Amino acid sequence: MNIDHPKINYGKTGVLIINLGTPDSTSWLDIRKYLKEFLSDRRVIEVNPILWQIILNVFILNLRPSKTAKAYKEIWMKKENVSPLLYYTQKQAEKVRNIMSNEKLIIDFAMRYGNPSIKSKIKKLHDDGCENLIILPLYPQYAAATTATVCDEVYRTLMNMRWQPSLKIIPHYESEPLYIDALVNSINNKLKKINWKPDLILASYHGIPKKYFDKGDPYHCYCHKTTRLISEKFNSIEIRTTFQSRFGPQEWLKPYTDKTLENLPKEGKKNVLAICPGFSSDCVETLEEILIQGKESFMEAGGENFDMIPCLNDNEDHINLIKNLIRRNVY
Repeated sequence: MNIDHPKINYGKTGVLIINLGTPDSTSWLDIRKYLKEFLSDRRVIEVNPILWQIILNVFILNLRPSKTAKAYKEIWMKKENVSPLLYYTQKQAEKVRNIMSNEKLIIDFAMRYGNPSIKSKIKKLHDDGCENLIILPLYPQYAAATTATVCDEVYRTLMNMRWQPSLKIIPHYESEPLYIDALVNSINNKLKKINWKPDLILASYHGIPKKYFDKGDPYHCYCHKTTRLISEKFNSIEIRTTFQSRFGPQEWLKPYTDKTLENLPKEGKKNVLAICPGFSSDCVETLEEILIQGKESFMEAGGENFDMIPCLNDNEDHINLIKNLIRRNVY
C-alpha cells in the first residue's frame, strides 16, 4: 500500500533547562494569574483540594497579588522589562547553547509556571525533530514541590504526544563538585569586595512545610549536605543553614531565616553575609526577601554590616556546571 507520510523531522536531541517561573509583568492581573497557577499545584500545596480552592480563590488571590506585585516592582529589571529570574535563565540557556549546540543538539529553556511553558517548549523541540529529550530542573536540591512538579508537567505533556521522545531527567546536583566549587568561588569573590570580615555566612534555602519532610521528602538533608560541603572550604567562618519564604500558619523547616537574622546581633554576630545556594538565579526571594527585607530587619536588630552573595546566575562557573551536567547525559 502506497501512503504519502507527512513530513516529520527526526534525529535530534533536545535539552530543556527549567526554572520555577515568573509573572509576565508586575501588574496585578499578571501577578494573580501567576499565583493562581503556582498555588493550584497539588505538589506545592498538599491540603484538601476543595477547601484549598475556596481559600485560594476567595481570599489569597484577592489579597496577595498587591503585596507580591510590590515585591516584584522592587527587583524588576526595568531596562529589559523582565524579572531577573527569567533574564538569567534565558542567559544561561543562550550561553550553554553557544558552547554546545550543533545540528543534532538543541538547547532551550522553560518555566514551570508562567511563560515560556514546558508544554510549548517540548512541542517546539518535538517539531524540530528531537527524538531524545533531556530535562534539567535548575533546583540543586531535590524536593517534591520543585523537581517533582517539573517532572509531572513533562509527563503530562508527553501523555498527549503520539510520537514520544526518549526521556532523561537530571534530578538533583546538591553535592556535584563543580556546583560546590562555583558556590565557594562566589563567596571568595564577594569576600574580596567587602571591607569587613563576616562573623557568619548565612546559607538560606527556600523552605518547605515540615510535614513534607515528615512524609519523606529528602530536601532538608540535601540542603544541609550542600552547606556542609561549602563549610569544608572555610575554616575561619561559620556557615549556618536556614530556611526562608514560609507561607501560611503551619510549621516549616527550621531555623527560619527571618527569625535568625533578627536574633544574630544578640548573639554578637553583627557582620553577616548571606548566600542562597538553592536558587540558580536571583529572583524575588533573594533580591527582595533577603537583600532588602532581610537586611532591613538585621540592621534594625543591631547589625552593623550585611550583604548578599549573588546567585550563580550566568557566571562562567555556573555555565560550566550546566554544560557538564548536560554533557554527561548526552554522550
